[in-house]
Amino acid sequence: MYITGTHFNYYMICKRKLWLFANGITMESTSELVSLGKLIHETTYPQRSERFKEVEIKGIKIDFYDQKNKIIHEIKKSDKRQEAHIWQLKYYIYVLEQEGIENVSGILEYPKLRKTEEVYLSDIDREEIKLIMEKIEIIIQSDDCPNKLPRTKCRNCSYSDFCWSGEDDNKKTYYEKDLLPV
Repeated sequence: MYITGTHFNYYMICKRKLWLFANGITMESTSELVSLGKLIHETTYPQRSERFKEVEIKGIKIDFYDQKNKIIHEIKKSDKRQEAHIWQLKYYIYVLEQEGIENVSGILEYPKLRKTEEVYLSDIDREEIKLIMEKIEIIIQSDDCPNKLPRTKCRNCSYSDFCWSGEDDNKKTYYEKDLLPV
């Protein structure tokens, strides 16, 4: 099984969401926010499909790839989860490097905010990606679903209703280690 960009992104946001998604429980199709993100992706830069390619390789799907300048363009709706977006883009760069494409960089684009951020991959990032990939494999192969995060971390998540239906908000089912960064 390939680790996808979605796996990588969900690892950064919520280990439970990662496990649910990897085990076939997908809630994105019912999410208005996910639909809005797709609409932004499809309509913001209509001329790009003439110049750049959408690339699928080894489980990842890159929004737009500028082959000439070796730049990955990743479009996001909001910068609320910017750290997860950065690591997802670094993972895309890493995958292209593993395929023999050198000197790749990335640009995160937030069209609604009129904001962009350049992303590069360092040697430290490459080592961190290898560790994260191992952790993702451990999580998705586990028989046990990770604990949920505090409800305040779940706002606007397409899995929120699934995770919290019938649950007492006061019952803490997460661990402090779940709240720690990578």
